[in-house]
Amino acid sequence: MTKKIPLLIDTDPGVDDALALLMAFADERHDVVGLTIAAGNVGLDHTVRNALKLCEVAGREDVPVFAGTPEPLVHPSVDAAHVHGADGFGDVNLPAAKRQAEAEHAALAILRLSHEYAGELFLVALGPLTNLALALKLDPTLPQRVKRFLVMGGAVTCHGNITPAAEFNIAFDPEAAHVVFTGFPHIEVADWEATVAHGLLHKDVEQWLAFDSDKARFYELISRQTRLWSEDSRGERWFAADALAMAWALQPEGALRVESRPLNIELAGTHSRGATIVDWNRQTGQPDNTQLLMAYDQGRFEAQVRSALGVA
Repeated sequence: MTKKIPLLIDTDPGVDDALALLMAFADERHDVVGLTIAAGNVGLDHTVRNALKLCEVAGREDVPVFAGTPEPLVHPSVDAAHVHGADGFGDVNLPAAKRQAEAEHAALAILRLSHEYAGELFLVALGPLTNLALALKLDPTLPQRVKRFLVMGGAVTCHGNITPAAEFNIAFDPEAAHVVFTGFPHIEVADWEATVAHGLLHKDVEQWLAFDSDKARFYELISRQTRLWSEDSRGERWFAADALAMAWALQPEGALRVESRPLNIELAGTHSRGATIVDWNRQTGQPDNTQLLMAYDQGRFEAQVRSALGVA
């Protein structure tokens, strides 16, 4: 039997994070070795609670959950409770999971696991990059032990979703994103614009969520508010950003087009703070530090979502 790839996920659950985590748990080629939890979609108390609950629902209480930092590195930010619900899981009053998070801080867990799985660890970041920035500041050699690193974040031509120029995860903590994008020499990026290009039809999602499985019923419940908001504000397709990033992470062979370019984080612009500035024409002389997902096999993406929900 082929050895599984150790997968460490830094996340801020969140409805779309929940779908991405179900996808990771369902994948036979990867072994989720930990969840490090950030504030972002909602506050840290809620994102930790949601991670623990999701593990319980998925039957993966063996996966350790590590709480991270409750706020951005420098400047306060507004969360996305208007999309995900005040509790991040659609305000459906789920009972809390029976277990609690580990005592170890998320940044320290990232470093410890990078040593434990040195040269093999696959790191996926689905939320603001605060925990990873702290880990890098504690130990700048972290990238040397990570085999592959993928980030859901950014808007590669500055068509943002939280400001006109910026995507939510990067805009929530631009200083942390700057630390991470300058600290790691190679980052795979699934951005908001790729998400929009790979939307899921609401009518298809509703069909999948009507399936008779525990995971489909759970996900239908927690995503109902978000999907209604999305249908009202964005039209016939639902944009599941973290799910697309996870599809690429788990099945990289599904990528149809990837572009390598230098990318920097804008920290100071009046209208562009948090923007991801891609040097498309390589004018700066910087080395390419990112691989940008431009197109992914839609059928493969949707098949992974259905599998995660237990849909036959």
